[in-house]
Amino acid sequence: MIELWVVWTPVLTACILLLLKERSKMEWIHIAGSLATTAFSLRTVWDVLIHGAIESPGGFFYVDSLSGVVLVSIAIVGFTAALHSISYIRKEIQEGSLQYNQIKRYYVLFHLFIATMVLVCMVNNMGMLWVAIEATTIVSAFLVAIYRKGEAIEAAWKYLMVCSAGIAIALLGVILVYASSVRSLGSANEVLNWTLLHSATNHLDARFMVLAFVCIMIGFGTKVGLAPMHSWLPDAHSQAPAPISAVLSGVLLNCAMLGLIRFGIVTSHAVGAAFVQHLFIGFGIISIFIAIPFIIVQQDFKRMLAFSTVEHMGIIAVAIGIGGKIGWTAALIQMFHHSMAKSMLFLASGNIAQKYHTKHIARVSGIMKVMPYTGVVFLIGGLAITGVPPMSIFTSEFGIITAGFAQGHAVLASTLVLFVAIIFGAMMFHMAKMAFGEKRERMDIGEVGRLSTVSLFIPLAFVLLLGLYMPETGQQLFQQAMLVIEGSGK
Repeated sequence: MIELWVVWTPVLTACILLLLKERSKMEWIHIAGSLATTAFSLRTVWDVLIHGAIESPGGFFYVDSLSGVVLVSIAIVGFTAALHSISYIRKEIQEGSLQYNQIKRYYVLFHLFIATMVLVCMVNNMGMLWVAIEATTIVSAFLVAIYRKGEAIEAAWKYLMVCSAGIAIALLGVILVYASSVRSLGSANEVLNWTLLHSATNHLDARFMVLAFVCIMIGFGTKVGLAPMHSWLPDAHSQAPAPISAVLSGVLLNCAMLGLIRFGIVTSHAVGAAFVQHLFIGFGIISIFIAIPFIIVQQDFKRMLAFSTVEHMGIIAVAIGIGGKIGWTAALIQMFHHSMAKSMLFLASGNIAQKYHTKHIARVSGIMKVMPYTGVVFLIGGLAITGVPPMSIFTSEFGIITAGFAQGHAVLASTLVLFVAIIFGAMMFHMAKMAFGEKRERMDIGEVGRLSTVSLFIPLAFVLLLGLYMPETGQQLFQQAMLVIEGSGK
């Protein structure tokens, strides 16, 4: 089955990379493996669109339209980050920031990281979903610490400790779901399978499911970066190499959000939708609110982007909580568009950091003159991530606010508009100062590398084009995924 190759291709690529010694050969295998993973991922999602949900023999793997949305993001962002990595890593070696013997570790871990995220999207068993999410933490922590500097190691430890503590609480939630399922469905191995839980929610013990979802909301919410469990996110995103920051922010958080949505659907059907919706809205609006002061006073542009990610995860959570066809569809579109815009911004920030040798906002000016291509992409990315029309995120945020008013959450929708407007002003203030102004004396004009420049245009194309026109295939994918959340689709 072709969907099995989606998981095995990055694993095999990592194994082959372990055997290689020459940098050029590692780079070729790295790109070939990324291309193959992307092709298999997109083919699998296409099969889901044509034939409906796919379940492997034995029921271990299960891919529906909901996981397809995240799988497409992994395919696009993963390949873009892989392409960017070649130029980025070469530059880091040239500057002495990374040693030659760290190349293999970087590329091997990169593909294992992709494999764990793909596994999150494809496992049917909710216990294995927990295992896959924990695996993403372990693998990516080594990537965060790859520079071996004090701040990077501290960020990696914080990431590992906070997310592991959160995921341990989520494990308690999974155990409670299992206990509830066993009491009503027997002790078969399949009682934690999504396909079985989804169809048997009326038989689950409501008391167990309430407590279970509180634990899962805290646990998986920690990995999503929802406040007040978000403390690991700014440190990890700012210290990781730029391509890894792009993957962390662009798709890893969506993987954890996918797990949260899956458990939310089961709990919602078992105990009623209001309980789940209130939790999503509560954590979501707190996350957006907490991001505001940190973005306003921020001095590090990578940390500013990280807090913007906290805001966006909050917006997605609020949208899921608002619910309804418009709210859920807008939430899924926001997840995809955030992946494109934020990965593009982190990759551009990597180019800026390598050119200016700093991450301090005050020390960066005149990007448009020094690095015209990166400067334009960085500015467009800033406009896109803050929801300026006609960028793609404007479409989804407009849908979320519309859904808020339509569902009777006028105060919530108005508050959301106010928070988004404040964050827009703060981010544009910082980014305009960086993009314009006079360039430093003695600074050469030019981009840092061809591949690190070309790779920016892949997510840029999605940000610009999908804001103006959504192809029928995309509409169909989001529509089918929305029906999965609603409980009437596959």
